[in-house]
Amino acid sequence: MQASQGIQAGSRPSRGRGVALGLAMGSAFAFGGSGVAAKPLIEAGLDPLHVVWLRVAGAALVMLPVAWRHRGLVLRRPALLLGFGLFAVAGVQACYFAAISRIPVGVGLLVEYLAPALVLGWVRFVQRRPVTRAAAVGVVLAVGGLACVVEVWAGLSFDAVGLLLALGAACCQVGYFLLSDQGSDAGDDAPDPLGVIAYGLLIGTAVLTVVARPWGMDWSVLAGSADMDGSAVPAWALIAWIVLIATVVAYVTGVLSVRRLSPQVAGVVACLEAVIATVLAWVLLGEHLSAPQIIGGAVVLAGAFIAQSSTPAKPPDGPADGGGPEPEEQLSSTRAAV
Repeated sequence: MQASQGIQAGSRPSRGRGVALGLAMGSAFAFGGSGVAAKPLIEAGLDPLHVVWLRVAGAALVMLPVAWRHRGLVLRRPALLLGFGLFAVAGVQACYFAAISRIPVGVGLLVEYLAPALVLGWVRFVQRRPVTRAAAVGVVLAVGGLACVVEVWAGLSFDAVGLLLALGAACCQVGYFLLSDQGSDAGDDAPDPLGVIAYGLLIGTAVLTVVARPWGMDWSVLAGSADMDGSAVPAWALIAWIVLIATVVAYVTGVLSVRRLSPQVAGVVACLEAVIATVLAWVLLGEHLSAPQIIGGAVVLAGAFIAQSSTPAKPPDGPADGGGPEPEEQLSSTRAAV
């Protein structure tokens, strides 16, 4: 009987981790599908920044009732909401699109997805928490595989401003993972993740409105259709996908996965976004998928698997100095160490 109870108790963390990984994968799929829907709209005449503004503003409108329900967060956690809006929403989008206006898309993606490595460095050297070798190996494999997926060698060029903007996008993505983890150990006082996302989208919309200037948008494009590999698709359907799936669902599942895993593990799994985007572009847009891209995708998957299989390491001094949790508390602790 005791053995049976022990098995059941040990299976609960496993199931919880499985759910968290499912959320992370779902988030990567949702984020990865944004480009497939956005590209036909851009080719139909919309400016890329206008597509981003429609994406964030539409999601903010959808989440407005949630923001009203959690309006108390404005007074309780103003810094968290402002940081999430500036970095996790507006900063990533604005810096990335500004970067790819100066450097190749593949290079911009590769630099942006240095974020998992930066998260690992932050946890190890700033928070002074232990990280495992598996986490480091997973990050290295994911970044190396990503270089193959985006075929970075096909667009090598040096533009200092463009690279700095891409690095800015990476730093903002680090902010997304770290801020998503805030409050994961606060119990009943933890800020509701849906409320944080809702206000982050509202703040991001305000910032992006200044950057994108949507009043100059060609609104007539939204009433027509866009071409997706020879098929006419209503523009409103593409916008709906970008708003509901690639933004609302993507952020909700992403934040929930970070709180259940850790910023660095979720960051490595998020590298699958580029792989998923490439595969979807191959299937839906008819874009060619080369052998190096297929191999790179497999390497990214291997890196994500290795990183998520790592377990927290307990520091020599114990939890008193901010170290790792006890084994039975791994899934309910701050999860800031892998």
